[in-house]
Amino acid sequence: MKNIFSSKLFQFSSIVLIFSAFIFVACDKSVERDGTELDPLVPTKVDADAGTWKPMLLQSATDVSLAAPEDVSSANYQKELADMKTSMQNISDDQRVAIRYWAGGGVLRWNQIMRALVAKRNLPPAENANGEYPVPSSASPNNDPIFPFSNPPYASRAYAYVSVAQYDALVAAMAHKQQFKRKAPYQVDANITPVIVSKSSLPSYPSEDAVLAGVTYEMMKRLFPATEDTLFLYQKKEEQKWYKLWAGAATKSDIEAGEKLGKAIAQKVLARFTTDGMRNAIGVKAQWDSLAKRVEEQGEVAWVSLEDAPRPPMLPFFGNVKTWNMDFATLKSLSTQYPPLSYKSTEFKNQVAEVKEYVTTKATRENIAIVHFWADGAGTYTPPGHWNAIASEYIASEKQSEFRAARNFALLNTAMMDAAISCWYTKSYYYYPRPSQADPTIKTLTGVPNFPSYTSGHSTFSAAAATVLSYIFPTNASKFDAMAKEASISRLMGGIHYRMDCEYGLKYGALVGAKAVERGQNDGVK
Repeated sequence: MKNIFSSKLFQFSSIVLIFSAFIFVACDKSVERDGTELDPLVPTKVDADAGTWKPMLLQSATDVSLAAPEDVSSANYQKELADMKTSMQNISDDQRVAIRYWAGGGVLRWNQIMRALVAKRNLPPAENANGEYPVPSSASPNNDPIFPFSNPPYASRAYAYVSVAQYDALVAAMAHKQQFKRKAPYQVDANITPVIVSKSSLPSYPSEDAVLAGVTYEMMKRLFPATEDTLFLYQKKEEQKWYKLWAGAATKSDIEAGEKLGKAIAQKVLARFTTDGMRNAIGVKAQWDSLAKRVEEQGEVAWVSLEDAPRPPMLPFFGNVKTWNMDFATLKSLSTQYPPLSYKSTEFKNQVAEVKEYVTTKATRENIAIVHFWADGAGTYTPPGHWNAIASEYIASEKQSEFRAARNFALLNTAMMDAAISCWYTKSYYYYPRPSQADPTIKTLTGVPNFPSYTSGHSTFSAAAATVLSYIFPTNASKFDAMAKEASISRLMGGIHYRMDCEYGLKYGALVGAKAVERGQNDGVK
């Protein structure tokens, strides 16, 4: 473990710094501009064929129609050019900062913003005076407890929907760009030199930045509807939407068409979002009791909340939410093929003893560091966010186009949402007790999650992510595999999971990740 952890610290110091910044943001209860430097994006590959790639939800890239733009020789377009030049001459310091911020890549920037919001809202509701735990409500998101509680399943769903919406919107944007082939302002008027942003060879109508801003804002305001969050998101949307005009790289009609397209595609994605079964993921006490009763009728011991005032299990029916890369029958079969050990078996007692050993005699400084590096608990961007941060580092270093970055985040995040669904199905199916329930003398190194033990969510998320990232960045496959294994074993080291939880979580995660890879192999991306 020592070599893996040491090399990870060296390779991912920037990720740790980003993570620390997000923790500050979460504690401050606000979301400020992430100052992480991103050089102006000059993609290694333009991906001008992205309009031919297969979307994830749209039937085709041109499902949403867009009116043809006016010719660049028209009086209206010439006036747009003149107005754009005036804006460039009167550019403010704030606008120049916004240009530099968004020029590094909108997909990466929105991913950073998303991780910060997840961390800010990843706070479990507190017990009220009646000894009950109120459930955050999307109908009253500003009330206490503020909606959402962005726990790992919620976060995985949020990352997935935003990424899919961005990918489909950008595929559609490129299809329309190639359909209309309107030249960029600096290609029409040689006297225009963009500020900060690089000159792209792509057609400018519709503006892909405005498409991205429009679709992302519509999705994220549904996921994070508290007033202070939506105001912040609106500000970011307006910045990204207009920065290319301030920079001299897009006209008003390019931008307005882009936002219109992005909003229309968001509505198509939201149609799935509102009917995917998430509203039934919490359940009621009678349903929770039935899960425990089924296990007890089999002669086994069922999980119970170990909090002083027992807290309801976290989203016990998230395992019934609609998947992305497999059907529900496949999910059920995949998620129950490796049963846990019997609670009464000698092998189980040995695994409990191993957990106890890790939190006592094996609780070395190095192991504790690994536990906390991968903990991703309350107030953080969760395990799916951790893997998004890792992916961001590789996507940025490869200078991937906005289109390719969106596609890769969509594959990664649908895999991790499916991993959450699979893992939570398994957890509720077996309703297996935590190590500290089996042996109350076990004191964990990083809290006790309030949901069943088998299998490990960290292990499932990490193996799914590592499988997808190994497909996208094959030369780094061994690094991703080592990270996933370390994230997995960190849960045993922390006293939160048995070895079987970790090992089978890795197996399940790899199977789920392989389904996303199959999608990637057939989406037309080269």
